[in-house]
Amino acid sequence: MKSTSSRIAGLLALLLLPCAAVAQDDKPAAKTAEPELPDPVAVVEGEKISRADLQEAFNRALASSGINPDEIEPAQKMAGYREILDELIVDKLVSRKASSVEIKDTDLEAEIGRVKSQFPSEDVFKAEMQKAGETDSSFRDTVKRMLQQQKWMQDQIGDKAAVPEADVKKFYDENKKEFEHPELVRASHILILTPEDADEKTVAEKKKAADAALERVTTKKEDFTTVAKEVSEEPGAKESGGDLDFFPKDRMVPEFANAAFGMDKGEISKEPVRTKFGWHVIKVTDRKPAGSMPFDEVKQQVTSYLEGSKRREAVRSVIDGLRSDAEVENKLPAAPKPAAPAPKGN
Repeated sequence: MKSTSSRIAGLLALLLLPCAAVAQDDKPAAKTAEPELPDPVAVVEGEKISRADLQEAFNRALASSGINPDEIEPAQKMAGYREILDELIVDKLVSRKASSVEIKDTDLEAEIGRVKSQFPSEDVFKAEMQKAGETDSSFRDTVKRMLQQQKWMQDQIGDKAAVPEADVKKFYDENKKEFEHPELVRASHILILTPEDADEKTVAEKKKAADAALERVTTKKEDFTTVAKEVSEEPGAKESGGDLDFFPKDRMVPEFANAAFGMDKGEISKEPVRTKFGWHVIKVTDRKPAGSMPFDEVKQQVTSYLEGSKRREAVRSVIDGLRSDAEVENKLPAAPKPAAPAPKGN
């Protein structure tokens, strides 16, 4: 299960997207009165969810989603409150069941490290945590609760998400068109960043740096991946070694694509290639003609897709069971019923 904060932020982004578009108009529509929230907003098995709890979660989700609260219409704000409250109720129900699940310190530290590794730096991570209203202690508690919920939920699901290989093959056979692909090239590159509007002197200096890299991987026969990790200015190059994996021609900017698709496997560009990003030294590492990906190549991908679908169904079933067995009182006003369609004329 995802953390409550990330789920809620995603929900708000979807719910409030129409408002963001409307807000760009020169003359925003006049807002009606702000929605009033009862206190508490819900009672779950005798445990209250206060108005302050809901508002805090709402504000935190807005901050994470980058949505300006002044641009949200009251009706959509209430829709956001309803969705968030539903998530808080589910979180309380699952947390009550999972609270006794033991999480080893080593597992907790590993998960915290994994989350942090998704940010460019420790400073960026801390800034995002501050924006979301998380302290080191609350973040640690959130991660621990998430791991407890995941472990408890997995115990409830068991093997219900397992997909037999025969079902995977059947899905592949029935959806072969989805696995067709155009001609593909796999390439690595060394990028020397150069602003599009750079003056001639800067362009020449950057070209010189690209030429030096090209000489290292051609004349001096140095390993391309090693040189890319050392000098490429592409974000992530130190980890990827400049590898771009397979791509169709229309995924890359024309200058890069034309050069890569005009090269043979194992070939390195004779000159650096200039694009709007800068100078590229390109090496084509593999090619695939247009065709269909074989079953063995996509088997794991299809299995993961089908397992994910079954897992979501199983999780929903567990949550529905929890809700039906629990005493939950939701005090927010119910969502308005959709308007009945207008009768068709004769």
